[in-house]
Amino acid sequence: MSSKRLDLRDPAVTAFWTERHLQTLTTPRPDGTPHVVPVAATLDPDEPLVRVISSRTSRKVRNVAAGGAAGVRVALCQYEGRWWSTIEGVATVLDDAESVRVAEARYAERFRQPRVNPERVVIAVRVTRVMGHLPS
Repeated sequence: MSSKRLDLRDPAVTAFWTERHLQTLTTPRPDGTPHVVPVAATLDPDEPLVRVISSRTSRKVRNVAAGGAAGVRVALCQYEGRWWSTIEGVATVLDDAESVRVAEARYAERFRQPRVNPERVVIAVRVTRVMGHLPS
C-alpha cells in the first residue's frame, strides 16, 4: 500500500474526513519529540482549515501555543482499516469567543454537542498537505 499526495477538494477526501473514523493529532513537545493523542477534528476544505476543540490546559494546546503567533507544524491522521489520510499544516491556538463558537458548532454537526467547558480553545490547523490511501 503506497501513499500519495491528495487534493483536499477531492470528493473522496472530503467524504472520508466527514465520516466518523479514529483520528490522532501529532504536536511537537518542547524537546522536539512527537506527542500523539486521539482527537475529534473537523475539516473545513473551503478555508482550508482543520479545527480541534480542547481545554486550554491540555498538553496538545500547550505544545501548539509554544509556537506563538507563527504556530507549529502538526499532523492529523484519520484511519479506518486500510484506508487513511494525513493532513499536515501549521497550528495556532484561538481563544476568541467567535472562533470557539464556530468550532463547537462544527464539532456538534460531525459528532455531538460538546460538553460545556469554560476553558475551551481551538487548535486551528492551516492545511499545507494532504496524503493518504483512500477508496475511489
